[in-house]
Amino acid sequence: MATLTVPPVPPTPRDDAMQLYRAFKGFGCDTTAVINILAHRDATQRAYLQQEYKATYAEELSKRLISEFSGKLETAVLLWMHDPAGRDATIIRQCLAVDMNFEGATEVICSRTPSQLQYLKQIYHSKFGVYLEHDIEATTSGDLKKILLAYVSTPRPEGPEVNREIAQKDAKVLYKAGEKKLGTDEKAFVHIFSERSGAHLAAISSYYHDMYGHKLNKAIKNETSGIFAHALLIIFQCAVNPAKYFAKVLHKAMKGLGTNDTTLIRVIVTRTEIDTQYIKAEYLKKYKKTLNDAVHSETSGHYRAFLLALLGPNH
Repeated sequence: MATLTVPPVPPTPRDDAMQLYRAFKGFGCDTTAVINILAHRDATQRAYLQQEYKATYAEELSKRLISEFSGKLETAVLLWMHDPAGRDATIIRQCLAVDMNFEGATEVICSRTPSQLQYLKQIYHSKFGVYLEHDIEATTSGDLKKILLAYVSTPRPEGPEVNREIAQKDAKVLYKAGEKKLGTDEKAFVHIFSERSGAHLAAISSYYHDMYGHKLNKAIKNETSGIFAHALLIIFQCAVNPAKYFAKVLHKAMKGLGTNDTTLIRVIVTRTEIDTQYIKAEYLKKYKKTLNDAVHSETSGHYRAFLLALLGPNH
């Protein structure tokens, strides 16, 4: 007779809070225990855990983590403790208002879906008392400002439906605005890239290739430059295959001398609850090495342990 296996009951927020409190107490923090709990809880569980910890020990869990951890581990863990929209808002605010890291802000904004952006804008305003558009307006300039403002404020469809006729027309418009003329009509790029759905952009891309013999991203690289080009490429690549795009970003952050930990943390932490499995598959396919192995060789200590716990099994 087969015996039924009972799935393990997940710990309650109260259990987790008690375990964490024990790990913090005494001489030195049991960092491994803390990582093992936090890295394996989803956004809802983390929210309940933080409420429970505060109710039981009259202290914010995040404050406790700040006093126990430092450096890259602290950055990664604190970012992870947010819910996804709050985390995106925090990253963008830090990038725009503090670090002037426009690439980071552009990556987060241009890789999110219209509904994610809608919610992100509300959270941004309630967290910082200022509209996201206002911060973009105040810190960026030129074509980058135009595409970011258009991208966060234009409602776009999210479904798979595509109007083939319009997609074909858009491909022609982009060709005329870019490769066909001397100089580039950036306005046409801003208009199409901020108003069309991901599925529609993917369709434009295949029409472009059929009509002009090469990929749309090649035209973007040839016809535009700087972070404006970067924004268009993110929108385009995330419309076609976001996992492939993020695999590339992670590889770039780790190749050569030194590691760009800011990028590594941002991408791993923000994509963990979205598409990590796909990113790992794309990474392996493109670089013939698992993402876990790459992260393992570029990081160390508890910081490494935390990122690897977020990435999950090495395959």
